[in-house]
Amino acid sequence: MRNRTGSQPADGWTQSDEFHWHTCDIVADVVTGQAERRPLVASTARIAAGERVLATGAGDQYRLRAVGNGRYRSTGVAAVGRPGFVVGALALNALGNAARRKRAEKDTVPRWVHDGGGELTITQLSAYLVHPRNPLSLGFTGLDQIDLPEPGVFEARYHDMYGKGYMTVRLATPWASLVFALAALAAFPSHPRLLGGAWLPPNFEQRCNHFGRPVRPAQRLVLGQG
Repeated sequence: MRNRTGSQPADGWTQSDEFHWHTCDIVADVVTGQAERRPLVASTARIAAGERVLATGAGDQYRLRAVGNGRYRSTGVAAVGRPGFVVGALALNALGNAARRKRAEKDTVPRWVHDGGGELTITQLSAYLVHPRNPLSLGFTGLDQIDLPEPGVFEARYHDMYGKGYMTVRLATPWASLVFALAALAAFPSHPRLLGGAWLPPNFEQRCNHFGRPVRPAQRLVLGQG
């Protein structure tokens, strides 16, 4: 899975730090009811009434699904010649069929499959990923589960409106922490990762101060302590 969190520049302040710094600023405005004062952000996404675009950026989506149903094509071989040649040809064919069967069985195990990337638009209520074949619209109040399984990756589970059952999706984006925080504020206000501050890197405020980039106390505002 591609990680879009950024690399380490020479001065030690990373692109990931920059995204987290802006994430704190956005979350602070949302918590204090000041999101409307933020600058307008251009986006091609179709948003609902009452939504405000807070950030855009690159994103890749992954689905947890099987890529096969266990079927494979078994081949036969007609070997003519000396006994040794015939036995060898039949053995090679059997090995080929066994490999195809094993590969087909492996394809029935759900895995993270890349379903395309594009521009990600984030509002206080939703995340939209533009893609010509697989667009993604995640309304935060329609999600059943959310998490940050690794840096730069937001994970959500929801019930598909087209009857496909429960779906699990991951968004790889430098805005992963922002998507998580806004989704939690909208629909999971007691999420342990939100209340515990684990939606941000450890000691992030201290890191910001160290690099001369004081950050708004987003976590204290989330807890009502700002």
